Amino acid sequence: MIDLHTHSTASDGLLAPSELVLQARAAGLSAFSITDHDTTAGFAAAREAAADVGLELVPGIEISAVSEGHDVHILGYFVDVESATLRTFIGGQREERLRRVHEMGHRLRDLGCPIDVDPILDAARGGRSVGRPQIATALMSRGYVATRDEAFARFLEFGAPAFVPRCGASPEQVVGVIHAAGGLASMAHPGLTRRDDIIPSLAAAGLDALEVGHSDHDAGTEARYRAMARDLGLLVTAGSDFHGDTGGRRQARLGAVSLDEGDFAALKHAAARS
Repeated sequence: MIDLHTHSTASDGLLAPSELVLQARAAGLSAFSITDHDTTAGFAAAREAAADVGLELVPGIEISAVSEGHDVHILGYFVDVESATLRTFIGGQREERLRRVHEMGHRLRDLGCPIDVDPILDAARGGRSVGRPQIATALMSRGYVATRDEAFARFLEFGAPAFVPRCGASPEQVVGVIHAAGGLASMAHPGLTRRDDIIPSLAAAGLDALEVGHSDHDAGTEARYRAMARDLGLLVTAGSDFHGDTGGRRQARLGAVSLDEGDFAALKHAAARS
């Protein structure tokens, strides 16, 4: 089994990178990727752990782009984590995340639900990629909400009173950054993003793949995006989007969504040529 979409504590996952590797091996995976949001901070520890257990690890990242005020996530695979271009870009993403955390904290205070954002900001200074999931956890710890889902629905999702729009690079720019780092770019969970209108222009701008397999894609959705990828000459990727949560909307299991061996071979072949 091959799972190319997972998250560790370097962003909003619950397992440390080395623990995630062990869980991946225990789940029967032969290859996987840690695709933390806007950071590769967990890669070194994961690489060491993966070598110890004989698990193939694809260097990965999930980068947040912005199109018409909405997030569009682009997955990067086989990236050079030491790339100066990538590191500089990630630094800018980190500053944007800090701005949003500050502003969401101010809005929650004005709504009568103050939280302490300092621990979240300290984690970011330590290299962790932070954002709304950490805000949701803080709201839970203060007793304002019972679950992360409630935190997003009441305060943090698009249009909610504490939501702060992201300012950032376009999807096309993100594709360029991934390519500059020697990687391949895949649009994450298009069935959730619901921006099919931009996929053809992204393909023309160099997008390499679509994530057709995802825990929130049903069979019909997967078939539709596989056909779209074929029509646009794109490769396909797949992954569970595992975060380690035991409830809520992040119940994805490691390996529950697996990339076909042939599709993985095509991806690796393209990476070798890039």
